[in-house]
Amino acid sequence: MKAFLFDLDGTLVDSNELHVDSWDAAFRHFGKQFSRAQLQAQIGKGSDKYLPEFLSPEEIERFGKELDKYRSELFRKEYLPRVRPFPQVRPLFEEIRRAGSEIVLATSGKESEAKHYVALLEIGELISGKTTADDADESKPAPDILLAALGKLEGVPASEALLIGDTRFDMQAATKAGMSAIGVTCGGTPAPILRASGAMAVYRDPANLLSDGLLPWIKPTHSFP
Repeated sequence: MKAFLFDLDGTLVDSNELHVDSWDAAFRHFGKQFSRAQLQAQIGKGSDKYLPEFLSPEEIERFGKELDKYRSELFRKEYLPRVRPFPQVRPLFEEIRRAGSEIVLATSGKESEAKHYVALLEIGELISGKTTADDADESKPAPDILLAALGKLEGVPASEALLIGDTRFDMQAATKAGMSAIGVTCGGTPAPILRASGAMAVYRDPANLLSDGLLPWIKPTHSFP
């Protein structure tokens, strides 16, 4: 594989439960209430795909943008500082780069959150770029974000790129983009669901990928400083 595309939330950082908390608080603020299981089931989508799962078209028209803005600001202020990285992300990225492959982050989250995560993970010099919901017309499970990520890599076709993600929406987006995908369960989605959604293999987390998962897909060709 010439390139590896990584999702962020739930894949590289432990943030999914915090996103559920922030959506729950935001919906309640606007007089809406849903079970935690319902909110959790849609995590992995951008707000453009998340809100229609819970609000009617009339509600989206009336207060959808306001709710989305409220939720984003709440997450940034109250929950983002509590996000922690999963183990061994930087060593995993170093191994990929040492083998001569490129890395692009491809997330349905917002640019401001992605920037924070890159700093938290200390991977800025190891990636070739990142794409977020701000860079695409539609978020996952649409393929737009992944195709935008491929666009940052000169001469890399979808068949030579591999997506690593934690939700069924990541797997579905990869299929639509014409690329293979590997799932990780650290974001909370069970392995059978990831496999049924298109994952060709499933691992626990980045540390598991480093020890047992991605090495067969990368062949060392040169040293990375």
